[in-house]
Amino acid sequence: MVYVNILADALKSISNAEKRDKCQVCIRLCSKAIIQFLTVMMKHSYIGEFEIRDDHRAGNIVVNILGRLNKRGLIMPRFDVQLRELEKWQNSLLPSRQFGFIVLTTSVGIMDQEGAR
Repeated sequence: MVYVNILADALKSISNAEKRDKCQVCIRLCSKAIIQFLTVMMKHSYIGEFEIRDDHRAGNIVVNILGRLNKRGLIMPRFDVQLRELEKWQNSLLPSRQFGFIVLTTSVGIMDQEGAR
């Protein structure tokens, strides 16, 4: 089976496990983008620690869930966002100024909107 977007699949697995009140979820495919994204989520304390299990194939990631994730989403296709347009994207995507954050893929790596400024 060919995965179109493994980051979207990982977010869906985390969201489904949290809806079922699980304390851990196993993400089947491991990539650098997923690890960087989970690091940003862990920094904002939306998830607990995660463990990378190497099975000499695609790898697995076991994520501890804290129960703080309300809604997640992935915007496809990826849009080019200039720094001056970031405020407009925040207003259109986030429900309020104090609630949530946007994770961006930059040339430096994956970071939240505060780190991108």
